[in-house]
Amino acid sequence: RIFVHRKIVPEFLARATALTTKMVIGDPLDRSTAHGPQNHAAHLDKLLEYIKRGVAEGATLVAGGKRLDRPGYFLQPTIFSDVTDDMWIAQEESFGPIMIILPFDCAEEELLRRVNQLEFALAGGVFTNDINKALRFSQRMEAGTVFVNTYNKTDVGAPFGGFKQSGFGKD
Repeated sequence: RIFVHRKIVPEFLARATALTTKMVIGDPLDRSTAHGPQNHAAHLDKLLEYIKRGVAEGATLVAGGKRLDRPGYFLQPTIFSDVTDDMWIAQEESFGPIMIILPFDCAEEELLRRVNQLEFALAGGVFTNDINKALRFSQRMEAGTVFVNTYNKTDVGAPFGGFKQSGFGKD
């Protein structure tokens, strides 16, 4: 789930879509691969059902959403927009290449409430030009790891863990 300020959603979607269409999908042992296959047919089926449910709920399927036509359990990177907090896809974790865009134009406190109401909280990130806002917000996020102006860049020796349905705290 990615909360994106409503006024930049169109630009964000255009850039995210452009990046996902350039992703190399393939052999996970190949260094040029950005995303490999799902590990078994049941997981791929679950992801396809997740996508179908998102469309049925009224979310806009911006990109992807289909199984790739090749041997293996490959799924196109998928992007949804027009997602609201009450939709099932906004509340469940896909564990797959599915991006959920939740627009916001509310005050910081309301956004923090929306972020922290999620049941899954392995990691989160804050991107902003205002470092004071980023630090203030990130300290109040209920997530195992919180990144500021980057994502998924961490030292393998750093403590790691999650909150809520994503774990039992940190190492």
